[in-house]
Amino acid sequence: MAQAFLAALRSIVGEANVLTTEPDCAPYEEDWRGRYKGRALCVVRPGCTEEVSAVVRACAAAGVPMVPQGGNTGLVGGGVPHAGGDEVLISLARLNRVRAVDVVNNTLTVEAGCTLAAVQAAAAEQGRLFPLSLASEGSCQIAGNLASNAGGVQVLRYGNTRELTLGLEVVLPDGRIWNGLRGLRKDNTGYDLKHLFIGSEGTLGIITAAVLKLFPSQSRRAVAWLALPDAGAAIHLLASLRQRAGERLTAFEIVCSAAHELVLQKMPGSVRPLAEPAPWYALVELVDSDPAAELEALLETALSEAFEAGWVIDAVLAGKESQAQALWALRENISEAQKKDGISIKHDVSVPVSAIPAFLQQTDAALEAAFPGVRIVAFGHAGDGNLHYNPSMPQGGEANVAFVARTTEVNRIVHDIVATLGGSISAEHGLGQLKRDEILRYKSPVEMDMMRAIKTAFDPRGLMNPGKLL
Repeated sequence: MAQAFLAALRSIVGEANVLTTEPDCAPYEEDWRGRYKGRALCVVRPGCTEEVSAVVRACAAAGVPMVPQGGNTGLVGGGVPHAGGDEVLISLARLNRVRAVDVVNNTLTVEAGCTLAAVQAAAAEQGRLFPLSLASEGSCQIAGNLASNAGGVQVLRYGNTRELTLGLEVVLPDGRIWNGLRGLRKDNTGYDLKHLFIGSEGTLGIITAAVLKLFPSQSRRAVAWLALPDAGAAIHLLASLRQRAGERLTAFEIVCSAAHELVLQKMPGSVRPLAEPAPWYALVELVDSDPAAELEALLETALSEAFEAGWVIDAVLAGKESQAQALWALRENISEAQKKDGISIKHDVSVPVSAIPAFLQQTDAALEAAFPGVRIVAFGHAGDGNLHYNPSMPQGGEANVAFVARTTEVNRIVHDIVATLGGSISAEHGLGQLKRDEILRYKSPVEMDMMRAIKTAFDPRGLMNPGKLL
């Protein structure tokens, strides 16, 4: 029966696009962090929506579960198969075409396997901006961004992926194709179905294409790296910049001292931008579509006021594009520096922006009390309340292994404080396998029942990405 099923899949996508050997399947079966590793019955690589539909119909007829996968850059194991070897992994990488560009309507229609960088480039070719920006943009794919409702560094101005999407094309768990590729800002004709699939982590269907919003290109930008006395100063500064710069403020990232030092130690070519270390840093970016906009003068005025208020200790403004890129690298290389340093317990949490200082103060103190000597690497998108909060033992080795073995205890401390502050235990990475059970502590039974009802309505047999999110 298995051979007949595989033969049916080969008849749909071709011999070369059904992978069954361990060397061929291995890159798809393990996440990039090496945290999750499974075994698929096979990896299928359809080349168009119709082939995705036919593959799903074949799997549904045979009762075979499916795991959709984009660029496999996720952080919660959402696109990795389980170990049983009975799931078909459906890779969307070959669906990589730009279908349409409507410059007047400011929309771009792309297929699921387009990398985020390719989507950005397609927009730039038309003198437009697609503002979603992630450290993994060279390899992550747009369907994965949609399925996880990715955030990134420009949520402050443009919103999450959800806010950047007007329409979707989706293959449902029974193989039917829903064509919702409408480039409309207003469509008040019932349930907005696309929002069920955005953030669903492939559990309700497979996104095969999307209509995305475009914006005017950013002709001017000003970037600054700031030294701050504490996290509270960062929040005061953010409020001041928002008031003064308005929508020109597109990014406000904060980085703790430990995170900054780790990048300087682990990433070759990294250079300390300021003379003296500081407890906290902020990376600020202003942009404007007007090439004559005097963003540097605006930023300098705002920072002058911040110096007087004691919110900023020192600052450097990028004088040219290469300097701006170097400052951004100090922020974007934190995750890679941590990976080189060794394992840590990672948290992707959000709280109201005003609660960031309280979260840091309370959680730092609670972890230090429970685990003396713990090192906290905290950084993230302060403009939207999303922090990456990653504790470990600085001496590494057996001490860190022993610490990571107590992940459940650490998570309970961090997540309980998040909950008391009205936050979320997953800001932008999703639940996947990592937080599937943890979320039961923080969502009400009513909310979980509603989510399960939606899952049952779309996928009553539970064949679409089973064991993820729910």
